[in-house]
Amino acid sequence: MNYTFHPHAERELEEIESHYDSILHELGDRFREDVEMTLSRILEFPQGWQLLSKVTRRCRLSRFPYAIIYRVRKDEIRLLAIAHHRREPNYWKSRI
Repeated sequence: MNYTFHPHAERELEEIESHYDSILHELGDRFREDVEMTLSRILEFPQGWQLLSKVTRRCRLSRFPYAIIYRVRKDEIRLLAIAHHRREPNYWKSRI
């Protein structure tokens, strides 16, 4: 199964990675690795993560306070947001 990013989710990923890079270059790389590992888990078990609504799910990153919010479609997984655990809950709902 393939995945695609909602344009805002892709921008979030880049901004978060850039933020961590500004603190320490290796930190941005670690964040990206954590996102990639989480995406691998989602691709392997798309229905295996917490339901947020009838059509959306959340899978938390292992080492950073973020989660990937996504929707499973017939032939793809649509990544809706890279959301911080404690900031603006549900801001991404308009992306469904």
